[in-house]
Amino acid sequence: MPAENFGRSFKEWREGDTQCVSKGKPFKGRKCATKVSKDFRLMQADGYNLYAAVGSVNAYRSNYNFQMLSGTKSDFGSCDFHVDNRKAQPPEYARGLIARTYLYFDTTYPSFKISKQQRQLFTAWDKQYPVTKFECDKAKIVEKYQHNTNPILADRCLK
Repeated sequence: MPAENFGRSFKEWREGDTQCVSKGKPFKGRKCATKVSKDFRLMQADGYNLYAAVGSVNAYRSNYNFQMLSGTKSDFGSCDFHVDNRKAQPPEYARGLIARTYLYFDTTYPSFKISKQQRQLFTAWDKQYPVTKFECDKAKIVEKYQHNTNPILADRCLK
């Protein structure tokens, strides 16, 4: 999940803070939220949200919301990834993982809420694309160093 998607819920991201001044000029955004907010730093470093990604695909995706797009061709050849009109459609193999990441953030962080439309999409993807061994193995590793359980994955990984 892009930092901007949860960062906008922080006042420091949107408006700045008195602590966010450099060379006499105020600043806001990620830099200010990182400096001032412990909650933002926790969200930004949350291991359940960190995944390796191809830089060019990640940059192209930007902070666009996910959506199912019809009639679009892949923007990256064999990587079935589409962006159209500021909406992004990930490849099928990533949809469940993405859905569970957003649902985890929505459940874990009170300052972050997904829209009703996004919740419906992610709930459908969660059911349509079951949890993978990779997700469950990664969750065990993250839980050991981060000291919290991902409640979205906990039940699914037991099955």
